[in-house]
Amino acid sequence: MRDYQAIQSETYDLIVIGGGINGAGVARDAALRGLKTILLEKNDFASGTSSWSTRLVHGGLRYLEYFEFPLVRESLREREVLLRTAPHLVKPLMLTVPVYGGRSRPYWKIWAGMILYDIFSFDKSLLSHRMLPSSKFKQHFRSLDPEKLNGGAQYYDSQVARAERLCLENILDAENAGATVLNYVEVKALHRESDRISHLTCEDKFSEETFTVRGHEKTVVINTSGPWVDLVCQRGVENGTSKPIGSTPHIGGTKGSHIIVDTFPGAPETALYVEAKTDKRPFFIVPWLGQVLIGTTDLRYDGDLDRVKADNDEIDYLLRETNNIIPSAQLTRESVKFTYSGVRPLPNTEGKPGSITRQHILVDGQKDGVQNLISLVGGKLTTYRHVGEEMVNAAFQKMGKTAPPCPTLTRSLPGAVLPNDSIVADTVRKYRDRLSVSTLYHLFELYGAKTQEVLAPIDEIPELSSQITPELPDIKAQIVYSVKSEYACHLIDILRRRTSIAMHCCYGLQTLKAVAEVLHQHGGWSWETLDRQMTEYRTYMEDNCIPDYALSGSRRSSDKLLA
Repeated sequence: MRDYQAIQSETYDLIVIGGGINGAGVARDAALRGLKTILLEKNDFASGTSSWSTRLVHGGLRYLEYFEFPLVRESLREREVLLRTAPHLVKPLMLTVPVYGGRSRPYWKIWAGMILYDIFSFDKSLLSHRMLPSSKFKQHFRSLDPEKLNGGAQYYDSQVARAERLCLENILDAENAGATVLNYVEVKALHRESDRISHLTCEDKFSEETFTVRGHEKTVVINTSGPWVDLVCQRGVENGTSKPIGSTPHIGGTKGSHIIVDTFPGAPETALYVEAKTDKRPFFIVPWLGQVLIGTTDLRYDGDLDRVKADNDEIDYLLRETNNIIPSAQLTRESVKFTYSGVRPLPNTEGKPGSITRQHILVDGQKDGVQNLISLVGGKLTTYRHVGEEMVNAAFQKMGKTAPPCPTLTRSLPGAVLPNDSIVADTVRKYRDRLSVSTLYHLFELYGAKTQEVLAPIDEIPELSSQITPELPDIKAQIVYSVKSEYACHLIDILRRRTSIAMHCCYGLQTLKAVAEVLHQHGGWSWETLDRQMTEYRTYMEDNCIPDYALSGSRRSSDKLLA
């Protein structure tokens, strides 16, 4: 149980609103530099935009077209940092760019882009690009549409297949450094006294308990709530009366949707970065944990931020354009195993969605009459660490203090398995008689150096070494660990963000009973709570992930899918 009385008795140097990747990075950096920090997230950590990306750690080859050279350089530098500090989560990924005649990017332009990309990544550990003329390209990629195919390029970026765990490890490291981190706590009001935010009224979304988070005369409030930045600013209160902070919206978000399909005939072993045949918009076809991840769209969005879903037209668009590039794929709506959609927290500007800058912006609340507020607009998964460094530096400046050196440039995340570390071999020797090699390998990909902590309970409770479902290598010990050590409060947290079971196994629906039994027996969860959460889980999947075309008919889609 959380001790909100103790929290109310403290005063904090830094209050972070939003527990996505950027908020997690800020909290980690701040705590490591000695600031008394608290992070508040209204849902689960990484449950918003951070969980709905294409799962790439990349420099942004496309940004070169818009002359955003500083952003490309920053991203490529941060890619290298993550390859060093989170090698269990961030791994090199080859991308292939086919070049077709009559599209917006001719062969020479791609070649020039590749050269620039290598120049901006001069300190990289990955291989440089190579260009393939038409004959060689067609020999290597026989399944791609050959019409007007002029060759292509290959280069390396990186993939973080489980982006949610990258966020979580930053949360865990922040807590290890002394930060207080709270999920399922919503900020209801930002109380202003003159030109400063003095305290926040917060609510626990499970218990509905209300409590106060207090600052002091130098406290800084950081708003990293992504697409919800403006909604947070609207919750300003002065003398008991609503007084929103600022009148001009900062966010002009765009919606990006993805689909996941099983591997299909002609699916390449490398990721493809391609132009859609019908509208020339770039999108990715990416191998992802034994499946194929396809996306993304880019559409203006002003709907409900808590219920964002890939619509039928977007799904059909991604299927059609993939089939255009790989005719042998023959993907249909029935091929889709999972969909997800999120809102990019981009600046509120005019222009086509694809042309809006991806450069992050630190908005000083001083222009809206609040001296101790900094809001983040934009921000990419790749650059979160540098965003954290910038925001904490800005916070120290507002406090009138000299910022200590930033430690996150070289500090590894908690699960990092470093070269010459014997932990993998030691763990395999200890557990190989009880667990398959595939399960052990799977656990190290999720937890890295923390794998031994995950497995510790099976020494006393052998049952926890059994698989949750025969189709996947995940074991029951992971369920217990997610609740006791990783802040999981809901079945959605466990199946969607602590593991990726929901994205692999019929939306996770067929595992609900097995997971519930483990939580009841080994986590102390009541059946009343579990029954309610199973219903909420099904509703969540129908509202956010199961395509609308699969919801037709009178039967619940979850029942239809399991039939």
